[in-house]
Amino acid sequence: MISIRELSMRLASGGRHVDVLTRVSLEVPEGQFLAVAGPSGSGKSTLLGLIAGLDQPTSGQITVAGVDITRLSEDDLARFRRDTLGYVFQAYHLIPTLTALENVAVPLELAGDPDAGARAASLLAEVGLAERAHHYPVQLSGGEQQRVAVARAMARRPRLLLADEPTGNLDSSTGKQIIELLVALRDSLASTLVLVTHDVALAARADRIVTLRDGRVVSDEAVDGRPA
Repeated sequence: MISIRELSMRLASGGRHVDVLTRVSLEVPEGQFLAVAGPSGSGKSTLLGLIAGLDQPTSGQITVAGVDITRLSEDDLARFRRDTLGYVFQAYHLIPTLTALENVAVPLELAGDPDAGARAASLLAEVGLAERAHHYPVQLSGGEQQRVAVARAMARRPRLLLADEPTGNLDSSTGKQIIELLVALRDSLASTLVLVTHDVALAARADRIVTLRDGRVVSDEAVDGRPA
């Protein structure tokens, strides 16, 4: 599903260059649940953003679902993201002027789905928010906002689901519920899930854990005998 070859990312900071990622290579098969772990500043979120095509690497190649996304134009990247992946952010990134239902419907409407409203309502029911469909983000708790964000990410039944510290702004109990929800939805769609986290217990839910430190892969291990 994902093939990463010799991926490097160098940024300018304070008049000098900072190597955020250095020659990272990974293979992620279809349907795998991969956790990317490591301390703050290790390059986890940068790696996820590159896989999503949100940034361009300094060097290296990323192939997702057979497409070399490092060679796509901005317009082609936007279409690729729309059709192939869902992204869950730590900070929810809901549109404040839209209701929960409207937020979930956005990617469906952009894709021209004539049943966007009905599909969005069904997804909200699936994440336990049927009665909150017409509430605005400011009227929802953090956990409810993240549920809306998860429903939005899953709206187009993506082959690839990316989640960047999705429980980072939540208490442990609510965070656990969000992870259970993510895993259940991923299982129902047989999607590939790449989850960025610094939480060891959370990473242990995955099939495989790749650990980054200082922009390099320092370990790559299967969890409890699951296939790597």
